[in-house]
Amino acid sequence: MSTDIKNINREINKFKKNGEIQKAIEFCQTILMKEPNRYELHIRLGDLYMDWHLDVYQAKQYIDEAITQYQRASEALIDNGEIYYKIGFAFYHKGELDRAINYFNLAIKNGANKAQCYYMLANCLKKKDRYADALAEANHALKYTFFKSSRIHYLKHRLLKVLFFSSFRTKFQSYVELLLAYLFLPFDKEAKKSFMQKIKIIVIFPDLVKAFYLSKIKDYEAAIKYYIKMVDRLPGFTPLYCLLGDIYRAIGKHEEAIIEYKMARWIDSLCFSAYSGLVQAYEEMGDYDNAISTYLKFISIHPNNAILHSNIANLYFMKGEYDKAVSHYQSAITLNPKQDWTSVVAQTLGYVQQNVIKNTDAAIEAFQTAYLLTPKEIDVYISLGSAFYDKEDYKNALIIYRRALELEPNNAKIHCNLGYLYWGMGELTEAIKEYELSIKYDKKYAIAHNNLGVIYLDDLAHIQKAIDCFKAAIEANPNYALAYYNLARSLSIKGEKVEAAKFFQIAYDINGITNEIDPLEIQERLNNLFE
Repeated sequence: MSTDIKNINREINKFKKNGEIQKAIEFCQTILMKEPNRYELHIRLGDLYMDWHLDVYQAKQYIDEAITQYQRASEALIDNGEIYYKIGFAFYHKGELDRAINYFNLAIKNGANKAQCYYMLANCLKKKDRYADALAEANHALKYTFFKSSRIHYLKHRLLKVLFFSSFRTKFQSYVELLLAYLFLPFDKEAKKSFMQKIKIIVIFPDLVKAFYLSKIKDYEAAIKYYIKMVDRLPGFTPLYCLLGDIYRAIGKHEEAIIEYKMARWIDSLCFSAYSGLVQAYEEMGDYDNAISTYLKFISIHPNNAILHSNIANLYFMKGEYDKAVSHYQSAITLNPKQDWTSVVAQTLGYVQQNVIKNTDAAIEAFQTAYLLTPKEIDVYISLGSAFYDKEDYKNALIIYRRALELEPNNAKIHCNLGYLYWGMGELTEAIKEYELSIKYDKKYAIAHNNLGVIYLDDLAHIQKAIDCFKAAIEANPNYALAYYNLARSLSIKGEKVEAAKFFQIAYDINGITNEIDPLEIQERLNNLFE
């Protein structure tokens, strides 16, 4: 190294030490204007631009300048792997990951530090959500270094944690990698720098407490100012972006929230809170496509998270993509994190199969799964009995309802369902008995009153008893269109056409909201009254 270069570097270092990066840049530029072929100075100038960008951590206005300087140097030093590494590093921070990967591979071919190159390749692949490939590159990096490996071990710890956390062996390995990361920390200069950056949270702790308090008392505008101030002081601290995103969501500024969550995800592609906040923001906006896309990436990070599968299944259901919804509900049930929760998912799946897809056998299977998980949950018995009824498997429906009554003998809903079952089987005496028991245990059970009235009207021709039942149903539920319709039918049979017309009209009006009956049927009955 010539004396001239030593003096130049000494002057640059002096500017850097005083925090005067701009003056250092201007100093380099002055020399290069006179001597444009000083390629070692182009590299140094590129480093200064890169340092300036990383220190300021704002708009990426210095990365292009850094890349330009590195590329000018590479024109003369085409076999210099370290220059290719620097260009790749700059493209990584610019967000152009594919170009960064290309340059890191060029750097490896041209003799650059392989540990650094493979480590950065792993980081690129992590940001591209290719976690298994990232893990492979991290393992490559470890082959070329030993003591200076804290960052690599920590990256492996995080990748193993998200990729294989359901396996005890790999979970154990993940913690071993974390231990090694701490063990080799004193020997890894870059890891120490990153660690010191993280513990700077102490500097913002008072503001963090104030912002948290302000958000609790719902003074969101003041809290936002504190969080923005903290982001300026610690721009790489991922939780701040998530907390700021949460507040923007709370006040309905979803676009701003999405920007913050995406920034958090860019800094740390494995950040659970960033994904969680992002999908909630999309859901609240009704943007199901982007919510699903985010969930799919989220699931690729946490493939064994049953809640994620259940949530994305709900979105697919709302979009009408029932096959995909069923698939993810089944995944959630298979993972079974907690029996009570899994039982609810199984019941949801059963509902979709029975009422939307119309696959009664699949519905029964789902409800049976729920029954095995929560054998004392009455709603499961009711759903399973209903599915057996739809299949016309009255024997099993009867068994299920009788078992349910052993748990809750005074449950009005079960007696009502039993009444409906006996009615379908043609056993009217048993049906009446069950409906009467249902009304005994819940005098306001409108469905039981109405169904009992229909038996009296259509099967036994007891008109007055039917009228009394329908009036009781209406008293229990004044917005019950079917009860008004049936009361009108009873009155028309008695010859009270004016009264019947009044109740047909009420039924028609309410049905416009509740959609219980075919409106054409009501209209036809009304028109035929006075013919």
